[in-house]
Amino acid sequence: MSTEQQYFENAITLESYMAQMESNQEKSYSIYEKFELPEDPEFISLLKEKQPHVLVITEDWCGDAMMNNAVLRKITEAADVKVRCVYRDQNLELMDQYLTNGGRSIPKYIILSKEGEVLGDWGPRAPKVQEFVTEKRSVLPEKDDPQFDLNLKTVIGEISDGFTWNSDFWQAVYEDLRKTFFDVLK
Repeated sequence: MSTEQQYFENAITLESYMAQMESNQEKSYSIYEKFELPEDPEFISLLKEKQPHVLVITEDWCGDAMMNNAVLRKITEAADVKVRCVYRDQNLELMDQYLTNGGRSIPKYIILSKEGEVLGDWGPRAPKVQEFVTEKRSVLPEKDDPQFDLNLKTVIGEISDGFTWNSDFWQAVYEDLRKTFFDVLK
């Protein structure tokens, strides 16, 4: 099995990943263009000093990836941090090492040292965003209810809209990523 560093070395850049997206591309670029990186010299200096590598496990159909990857890209471009992406469904052996509550939730960001040592990981959601998703999903009927699929489509649409337009969520992602990077790099 490959190491995380080997996956990183063989992966595509975040810029290439976003350019190749077949789903959610317009929304992801919209978030990327609208998200204003906060003035945060302490954070950017830490990233520039430590120069971590970030390996992203993602898929372009994922709403969380649509939002979070755009925010991550802004951060890492400001600090000249290298980010590489692999597709979850093509790399299940890697994904299965980074499950969230037993599930293959994405995106997952694996933070590596410059030398390729795993320092930590993040994902798939900031806590504030998780609260929003949990609240939206709380109205769903039981899965065996005939209306479940229809209601699920509506809820997923509402969640996607929130991710696309609510800049408070983008800020929550930024703050949670900042906390994680500080925790693993200090």
